[in-house]
Amino acid sequence: MKKLLAAVTTCLALLIAPAAQAGRSCEAKPLNAQGIERGMALAQRTAEALDAEHQRSGARVVVLARAGQDLGKYGLRYSHLGWAYKTAEGPWRVLHKLNQCGSSVGSLYRQGLGEFFLDDLWRHEAAWVVPAPSLQAPLYALLTDRARGIALHTRDYNMVSYPWSTRYQQSNQWALETLAAAAEPGVTTREQAQAWLRFKGYQPTTLRLGAMTRLGARVSSAHIAFDDHPNEKRFSDRIETVTVDSVFEWLARSGMASTPQRFELPRAY
Repeated sequence: MKKLLAAVTTCLALLIAPAAQAGRSCEAKPLNAQGIERGMALAQRTAEALDAEHQRSGARVVVLARAGQDLGKYGLRYSHLGWAYKTAEGPWRVLHKLNQCGSSVGSLYRQGLGEFFLDDLWRHEAAWVVPAPSLQAPLYALLTDRARGIALHTRDYNMVSYPWSTRYQQSNQWALETLAAAAEPGVTTREQAQAWLRFKGYQPTTLRLGAMTRLGARVSSAHIAFDDHPNEKRFSDRIETVTVDSVFEWLARSGMASTPQRFELPRAY
């Protein structure tokens, strides 16, 4: 309990920092003590589950997802993912991309599980897949190398960026392209990463967004753009983008990772 309270205190201190979001709503709602406590409890339970997986299989890297927004109307369960890896000291860290709310800029962050699950989550649920044993060492080497870990990052952020364009890059897209760089040593650019993903059969999610929805989103949100999408798809209301659900499905289908595992914190916790 003392460790949990100390972590909660640390999280409260973080609230004075500028908001960095991905897969969460950017509403200006202050965090309350209950939300912070539930977020930290979810982080603790996730750490225990990942430690158990490490003891069982030796896995040091997982793809970790959270449910920060309600995307049910699009048939999606999760909103954001990152790469979680077990440090030499023991705790799990998460390398992921976040967007500064209200801006078109994204940055990479290394955070603890508590920070990853902090904020007003739509659902206090964690989900993860375990990359195949052949990918564990290459992924761990890349994620713990500061230069390689940021090599494919693009600063210009677009929440619905087109998967086969390099004009923008959203959070899940960065994570997926980074997988390509770890799995294939010859991949050193985003163009090469996307070509590898196409070759391996990755299929993005197609969102059905009408013209008025697109116009409203573009006018009111600096972090949403559609000008990187092919005209024939954009004007037929088909917006393709990288989602957690599509990444999980592809990794399991291709044999590159396990089927998703999940843990949801009970409402009465």
